[in-house]
Amino acid sequence: MKVLFRILLGLAIVVMGYFCVMSVVTPIKFENIRTEREPAVIANLVDIRTAAVEFRAQYGHYTDSMDSLLTFVKTGKKKELRKDGALTDKQLEAGLTENKAVNIIKKAKQKVSKMTFASEDELYEYIWANDKDIKQNGLQGFRRDTISSPLLESLYHGKYTAETLDKIAIIPYSNGKQYELKVNNTYANKNGIVPLFQASAHFETYLGDLDKQELINLIDKEKTLEHFPGLKVGSVDEPNNNAGNWE
Repeated sequence: MKVLFRILLGLAIVVMGYFCVMSVVTPIKFENIRTEREPAVIANLVDIRTAAVEFRAQYGHYTDSMDSLLTFVKTGKKKELRKDGALTDKQLEAGLTENKAVNIIKKAKQKVSKMTFASEDELYEYIWANDKDIKQNGLQGFRRDTISSPLLESLYHGKYTAETLDKIAIIPYSNGKQYELKVNNTYANKNGIVPLFQASAHFETYLGDLDKQELINLIDKEKTLEHFPGLKVGSVDEPNNNAGNWE
C-alpha cells in the first residue's frame, strides 16, 4: 500500500510539475508566435490603407468591397506632377518663381503648338534649345507636366503585379480569410461630412491555430481595455487619420 501511495504521489508531482512548466512556457510561446506573425498582417493593412485613401481621393468616399478596391488599383490611373529641373538660388534671387517659370515654359509650348513632334520629350528638347525666353532665364531642362500613370505602379512601385495584388486581401496564417472592410460615409462633425474607413483582422483569424485559452485571455484583455481584439487601421466610429492600432 505504501509503495502504491509513493508511486501515485510521484506521478502527481510529475503531473503538477508539467502543468507548472506549461503555465510558463505556453504564454511565452503564444506571444513569440504572435510577434512573428503580426508584421505580415500589418504590412497588408498598410497596403490596403494606401489603396483605400487613393480611392477616396478620386471618388470622395470609401468602399467596403475588397473586390472593388482591388479592381480600382489594377485598372485605375493616377495623375501626378512630373518635375524635372529646379530653380537655383541665383534664379530665385533674380525674382524667378516656380509659377513664372511654368508660365514661360507654357508660352514656349504655345508658340510651337502648330508644329508636330514625335513625342512630348521631343517637344521639350526643341523649346529648351530654341526658345529665347527659356534660354534667357536658364530654364533648359525645366519641366512641369501632369501625367497619368498606372495606379498599381504609382502606389506600390513594383511591389505587386496585377496577378499578385490579390494577396493583400488575404490575412496571413488565416487559411484564406479576408480582411474585413467597413466604411462610414455619413459621419459628420462641425466641418461637415467626413468619410471613415476601417480594415481589420481579428486575433481569431491569424492566431486561431494556437493555444485556445491563451487566445481567449488575449481577446478578453483587449475587450476589457475597450480595444479592438486584433489589428486594424482606421475607425468607423471617429476620425483617427486612418492610423493603425499598433502605431
